Amino acid sequence: MPELPEVETISRDLRQRIVGHTIERAEVLWERQIAYPSAFEFQELIPQRRIEDTGRRAKYVVIQLSDNATMLVHLKMTGQLLYVPAGEPANPYTRVLFHLDRGMQLRFVDVRKFGRVYLVEADQLQSFPKIAQLGPEPLESTFTADALRALIQRRTGRLKPLLMNQGFLAGMGNIYVDEALFISALHPLRPTTSLKPRDVVRLHGAIQQVLQESIANRGSSIDDYRDPAGQKGYHHVYLRVYNRAGEPCIICGSPISKIVVGGRGTHFCPTCQRLPRRTRAGAG
Repeated sequence: MPELPEVETISRDLRQRIVGHTIERAEVLWERQIAYPSAFEFQELIPQRRIEDTGRRAKYVVIQLSDNATMLVHLKMTGQLLYVPAGEPANPYTRVLFHLDRGMQLRFVDVRKFGRVYLVEADQLQSFPKIAQLGPEPLESTFTADALRALIQRRTGRLKPLLMNQGFLAGMGNIYVDEALFISALHPLRPTTSLKPRDVVRLHGAIQQVLQESIANRGSSIDDYRDPAGQKGYHHVYLRVYNRAGEPCIICGSPISKIVVGGRGTHFCPTCQRLPRRTRAGAG
C-alpha cells in the first residue's frame, strides 16, 4: 500500500499536471470503487468541475474542485492515478476514468479493486468521518518531539502497532515504521510505557528523517506503486531493514530478523534494536 511518501509524491506530481483542467465527465467502470456518494450520483455531480489544487491527508490524495467540492482518493493496496493522453491504449484494470479537457485523462487503475473514491463538500471535509478520525501529520511543524511524547503518554501497548494506527499518527505504514524504529534503535515490541524522553526524541527525528528521505527519492516501488507518469520510485534501494530479512545489518552486520506483529511482517536488527532487559520476558 502506498504510504505517506508515495502519496505525497503522487499529489505533488498531479499538482503540476492536472490543476487547471476541467473534468468533462467521469466513467465509473467498477461501481464499488466509489465509496461516497453512490456511483450514479458521483457521475452526475463531477462533470464540468475545474481542478483547483491537489494535496494529501494521511494516505489520501486530496483533489480540490470548483463549486465547494473535494475528491479523496485512497489508493489502498494496488491503486494508481495515471495522467495520460486520451488516445493511450486502455489499461484493463482501470476502474474510474476522468475525461479531462485538452485531450487528457486521469485514470484510477486498481488491480485488486480495494481503492476508494469519495466526493464531499469542501467545507465539510474536516468533519467527514474518514478525515476526522485521523491523527496528526508527522511532517507538520506542529508535530514536535513534545507533541509525540504527549500522544504516547495517552496510549499503552507496543510501539509498532501504535505507530501503524492512523488515528494515532497519519500516513505511517509498514515500511516506514520499520525504518523509523531501526534508526531510533527501538524494538518494534517495545512497550510505550518503557520509553524515556530521549527515546521519544530519537523516534520523532527518525520518523521525519525516513519520510523526508523517501519523498526526496519519489517513494518506494516494492510492489505496485507508480507515479502519475507510470514511473517507479527508487527509495526502496535505500531501505535499511524493510524487506531485508536475513541480510546483514548496515550498522553491526547481524542478520535482519523478521517477525509478525499485528498481522504485518516486521523487520528489525536484533542487535541494534534490543528490548530493555526488564521487558524481554513479556515480548513474545
